[in-house]
Amino acid sequence: MYKSQTTQKSRSYLPSMQTEKLSLYYGKKAAFTDITMPIAAGKITALVGPSGCGKSSFLSCLNRLTDLIPHTKISGSIRLDTGEILHNSVDAIALRRRIGTIFQKPNPFPFSIWKNLAFPLQEHGIKNREKIDWLIETALQDVGLWTEVKDRLNTSALSLSGGQKQRLCIARALVLQPEVLLFDEPCSALDPISSGVVEDLIASLRGSYTVVIVTHNLAQARRIGDYAALFWVQAEVGRLIEYGTIEQIFTTPQHALTAAYVNGIRG
Repeated sequence: MYKSQTTQKSRSYLPSMQTEKLSLYYGKKAAFTDITMPIAAGKITALVGPSGCGKSSFLSCLNRLTDLIPHTKISGSIRLDTGEILHNSVDAIALRRRIGTIFQKPNPFPFSIWKNLAFPLQEHGIKNREKIDWLIETALQDVGLWTEVKDRLNTSALSLSGGQKQRLCIARALVLQPEVLLFDEPCSALDPISSGVVEDLIASLRGSYTVVIVTHNLAQARRIGDYAALFWVQAEVGRLIEYGTIEQIFTTPQHALTAAYVNGIRG
């Protein structure tokens, strides 16, 4: 059996992130402007706010997925520990190995369950079959899927249920042993039972990964978050209204708009 030198669970150090005056434009249209906020290492930061306020766009900046969108412009700074990730010298593909993304709608590849997890490993140069098998089993164990699929790894991933597909997509991110995980409304396309399973899974990642999650579910943000950031649209541009601990945001918000939103008066 292949033995890793370090595993996700034994990692003793995780990176923090920090944005400074971060702005994103699609053509001439600003998605959001002047976002300055920390992202704590090993904690879960929830991004909340109404639709269209720039939460998902902000998330996509954190591992430069915005590079793939034509006519985008980013200004400001995003630091992963002490390194500036917006520099042209940064390899965006290597960066996305360190910072994985899980999307709203489960999107497994039209391959077997095994191939869904082997493919990203092979694309990143890992060819040893024993190592690949070990990493795949570990990732599936981490998301609670191993016992459910271990006897059908060669069947199509598209045959899985919605909740299983989303956990497979999380495993596909974990298999590359990232340090940061970005979740864009990962439960919104799932039924309540599957949503609860995925939510519990995300909560279990605390301490093993630095996590940022976009969610419209305030109760979910309160249940699993350590920190929260409220985004809002002002003058047709996304803005950061308030950032703080979950306790502060939900019980002693400093901004009247935050208080109105978390109490269901606005939004």
